Amino acid sequence: MSTSTLPTAAEAGPPAGERTAAPRKGRRRGEVSPLGRLTSHGILIVASLIALFPVAWLVFLSLGPDKDDYLRPGGIWGKMTLDNYSFVLQNTNFFDWLKSSLIVSLGTTVIGVLVAATTGYAVSRMRFPGYKKFMWVLLVTQMFPVAVLMVPMYQILSDLQLIDTYFGLILVYCSTAVPYCAWLMKGYFDTIPFEIDEAGRVDGLTPFGTFTRLILPLAKPGLAVAAFYSFITAFGEVAFATTFMLDDKKYTLAVGLQSFVSEHDAQRNLMAATAVLIAIPVSAFFYLVQKNLVAGLTAGGTKG
Repeated sequence: MSTSTLPTAAEAGPPAGERTAAPRKGRRRGEVSPLGRLTSHGILIVASLIALFPVAWLVFLSLGPDKDDYLRPGGIWGKMTLDNYSFVLQNTNFFDWLKSSLIVSLGTTVIGVLVAATTGYAVSRMRFPGYKKFMWVLLVTQMFPVAVLMVPMYQILSDLQLIDTYFGLILVYCSTAVPYCAWLMKGYFDTIPFEIDEAGRVDGLTPFGTFTRLILPLAKPGLAVAAFYSFITAFGEVAFATTFMLDDKKYTLAVGLQSFVSEHDAQRNLMAATAVLIAIPVSAFFYLVQKNLVAGLTAGGTKG
């Protein structure tokens, strides 16, 4: 005789026609909670204010008419003026300094990026004896301080009769900018598939034609970063420019500001106005290349 047992309520499941409660929906992977989003936005706002405060403070001090206004900044509100800018533009060699800075900075940018791009491409695509040691030599050159390099560079430029010339100063700055930019461009070229080079050769392009017509257009972000670094290196440098440029009309803006400060007994209102004017060309150059800066800075960190 067989026996059977009735299922319990737990085993039988819910009654017919009764809907089960839908499982609670969790956050998707990578989704941020409202509290986390609010916190991240708050941190970004605070960081932005911290970054912008020195710039805003510099502009504010440049509007004060007296050299001691930085000691009593609250008094600037009632006497703001643009006289500091007028004095700098009319009573100094500001435009000569600006011309010299642009010549040196743009020259360093063009020559430095050209040399760095070709060097980085050669090391990325070609395997010649000692190519790894060559890149390490470029890296080691960044270890020497300016004071150590000053005397031998001065001797070399003197032998070449390039003291107090724009070209001599450009070569000095290229010696600083090219090693770093070559490493940066090498890392970026590594991210470009080698099949593109092979396709160019199949189409009958020479190696140089492949480099200029196929690779360089794809490397615009990396070129933008290298150009920005080279420009900043030359535009804001003081030690080399002070040593190798003797004519005050050939001073760069950084050196001109230094002489301007000593000439006018550290009048900080005029210093602030000059600093604001100096920042304008750099800001304009940054605006031109900023679209490619983020991509260029991050692409060299990955391969493939």
